[in-house]
Amino acid sequence: MDAINELPEKSRRIIFEALKGLEKNPWPGNHGDKEKLHLEDELEIYRLHIGRSYTALYTIDAGDHVIQVHDVMTIEQAHKKYGRL
Repeated sequence: MDAINELPEKSRRIIFEALKGLEKNPWPGNHGDKEKLHLEDELEIYRLHIGRSYTALYTIDAGDHVIQVHDVMTIEQAHKKYGRL
């Protein structure tokens, strides 16, 4: 997450507000900004689109009420790293 701190203040604010919104509802719904990914790994991982520039990948531990953000990157970086998800 150190890379986030190097971004312009406006981008940092948008990212942190979006991540904070996961506290209220981390589950995918009808809005299309959150999606469960179907990767080969057994881990259930979710993607959150943040604005039109960034993507956060996270997991949900519903039993312990924990959301763990694994990565935040540009959408372009996500496509390079994970393919077109």
